[in-house]
Amino acid sequence: MRQATRTNTHPVLKLTVIAMASALAAGALLYAGRAATAVPETAHVAVTAPVAPAAGFADLVERVRPAVVNISTRSTQPVSTRGRGNDHGPSFKRRQGPASRFPTDPQLKEFMHRFFGKRFGDRQQGPMRHLEARSLGSGFIIDDSGLVVTSQHVIDNADEIEVILDDGRSFPVSIRGQDERTDIALLQIESTERFPHLVLGDSDTARVGDWVVAIGNPFGLGGTTTSGIVSARGRNINSGPYLDYIQIDASINRGNSGGPLFNQAGEVIGINTAIYSPNGGSVGIGFAIPVNLVADVIGQLRDSGQVTRAWLGVRIQKVGPDIAESFGLEKPRGALVVQVTPGSPAENSGLLPGDIILAFDGKPIKRMRQLPRLVAATALSSPANLKVWRNGKTLAIVTELKPMADTQPLAAAKDAPAARLGLTLSPLDQAARQRLGADRDGVLIREVAPRSAAARKGLQAGDIILQVGRELVHSPTDVINQVQLAKERDHRSALLLIERNGLERFVAIRLS
Repeated sequence: MRQATRTNTHPVLKLTVIAMASALAAGALLYAGRAATAVPETAHVAVTAPVAPAAGFADLVERVRPAVVNISTRSTQPVSTRGRGNDHGPSFKRRQGPASRFPTDPQLKEFMHRFFGKRFGDRQQGPMRHLEARSLGSGFIIDDSGLVVTSQHVIDNADEIEVILDDGRSFPVSIRGQDERTDIALLQIESTERFPHLVLGDSDTARVGDWVVAIGNPFGLGGTTTSGIVSARGRNINSGPYLDYIQIDASINRGNSGGPLFNQAGEVIGINTAIYSPNGGSVGIGFAIPVNLVADVIGQLRDSGQVTRAWLGVRIQKVGPDIAESFGLEKPRGALVVQVTPGSPAENSGLLPGDIILAFDGKPIKRMRQLPRLVAATALSSPANLKVWRNGKTLAIVTELKPMADTQPLAAAKDAPAARLGLTLSPLDQAARQRLGADRDGVLIREVAPRSAAARKGLQAGDIILQVGRELVHSPTDVINQVQLAKERDHRSALLLIERNGLERFVAIRLS
């Protein structure tokens, strides 16, 4: 299994997707198991009433744990024996694999030698060869036929997948469907048996401070239960436009990926996915996908094995205070349209660059990242109603959404840097057009003054100014005149439309 790690802005901490390669000897405990016991036919196993934290969570865990499963995968990894040897694949990379966490443990070293061969971790010379990689993760059953929800990265590129129940029995599974964009996979247990299953709750009702319980397979230790609270809502960990996360302090580790996060009623409100960690272990900062954000994905995978999303066809950016003021909004809100894709539903409905989408189908857009999720979850059979801010007025626009192809961005969420003056400008002559690949009029930024506001905020030499104050500019004089006009109108900011590498963005420049 591939173990993805993403580095945050802190030089030490890493964001780790918490599926686990079974390098730890402890992972072998999965296969010891207990004697098989009959699994009774059950209805939903959620606790019917909230459990008081003072009384503990034993009743809750006893009821839900039979529907939580461990997931084991096998895959064949090509490994080059040239150079530095076996550091290919998720089980072998020092920055990812659990083997690197305990390099001096003699028992672990012996296990790795038996599992991967005597030359594991040593320098080798020779041709390409293949090694079997084993990975561990978690999941949970959502209906009595044995449908299992897990994280897509847990089963990615797996040749064989099996689930291990709480009673120790194992079953092969087939992939019902998977969606990489939301990191969700749906598996089907290959059995005619009826299985205990869980209820999906309402993650929107989870509040910061609420008690939560996580059950999963950390480090191969199946059936591990931890508890904590909801630490924050709406966390963005740069995993795409469709997801915000519930942050929790319940201990989750490698192998917890795909496992359920429960509220006090025993309902699943999240799918444990990632942790912030300096060393691969839990430090009390974990992330779960809110179940409400993926309930439709799970339903589509169950019904058709694939996910169809609606597509609007815009590139958007955040509306910050400077941008809001430049557009005459009383406060920052909505999603600012930077580009409109030709032939898209957005273009056909009359959306323009510079429009701010304030609401989608009656739902206010408080933050830019809400729009992609709302669009993606919209049924294609009915028109979508947009509330748009344009030239100081509110407009109503109706659009007919289209299915999104795999290569089409839904609504690319792109934060643009703010900027201030401190620029040397020149006309965009023919030579500059050819060099930059520009096919339209504009003004070239030749230099950005060191330590200027423009430099601090991200403008660069080579950027092209297309508009100032919603007016097209063709020369440096046009830019100067429009900036001067903004000053005369007592505007605090001048609004620039900038093109860089073929992408456009609005930038509000504070006027001194």
